Amino acid sequence: MMKYAKAVVAALAAGGAALGTALTDDAVSTGEWVAVALAVLGALGVTYAVPNRRPAAADEVPGYRR
Repeated sequence: MMKYAKAVVAALAAGGAALGTALTDDAVSTGEWVAVALAVLGALGVTYAVPNRRPAAADEVPGYRR
């Protein structure tokens, strides 16, 4: 699960933001549900395409000063 943690968090954040916006009028229309679904799928697609990785050692980071 940790392998996909970034994708899951991004999808929840995007879906929650879209749903929060949709609920401003106390009703969620079909178009707004589509927007929520597209936000979740978009976040999953983008974050899944950029996998998590271990940070480089400080000695390997150009410009890093101790």
